[in-house]
Amino acid sequence: MLARHPTVWLVPRHGAIATASVGGMLDRTTYRRLRDRLLEFGAAAEDAVVVDIGRLELLDEALVRVFALVALRVGTWPAIPFALVTDRPEQRALLAANVGNVPVYRDFAAAEAALRPPVRWRAGRVLGRSPRTSARARGFVEGVCAEWRVPELAEDAALIATELVENTFRHTASEPRLVLELRRDGLGIAVSDESARPAVLREGLDVLETGLGLRLVAKVAKTWGSSRVWSGGKVVWAVLARP
Repeated sequence: MLARHPTVWLVPRHGAIATASVGGMLDRTTYRRLRDRLLEFGAAAEDAVVVDIGRLELLDEALVRVFALVALRVGTWPAIPFALVTDRPEQRALLAANVGNVPVYRDFAAAEAALRPPVRWRAGRVLGRSPRTSARARGFVEGVCAEWRVPELAEDAALIATELVENTFRHTASEPRLVLELRRDGLGIAVSDESARPAVLREGLDVLETGLGLRLVAKVAKTWGSSRVWSGGKVVWAVLARP
């Protein structure tokens, strides 16, 4: 008997391509649960996300567009490919008719052979909680930008990193983890913590109030967001466009 709620579980595999399988039933009562679990799973992936839906019953063809939404979000952050796997011809036909922007393969091997993870450089550091943490974050960003030969992005990247780190201090008890990623379309700055509470942009604040950090990030960055991750907690990220 099929489970009423779809369940996402990880398939143990080596490598940076994250793989998962989904089972159960996709209907209007389970759509949001499936969407959120896939977004959490994708937020922590490194090179690509591949999801096997062969055990998922698709009862409403309109709802399969959930995979297009997930692909769009994962394509923005962490900016990696998203693909589906199924050995059922009727599912492939349904997806081709309704979710044309998501590639579908017969099995994991075919998907991994076809996917081309984006070329990027990545650097990260766990920052302790101290009065010097923001200065360490700025120094780390400036050093990495110099090493990657994008000094023109260093000032804005350091500003974003500082604001995200201080936001973590203000609203959580976590030690923030700062990650930089340089790719063709821009420089990504991300800070993760152990709190699942999303980062929210507050409007209408006086300049003397706390909470201006995300307003500065939104003003400087090309795009930004807050994503829950599968292991718990969240990552708050921003992307600077490359000149």
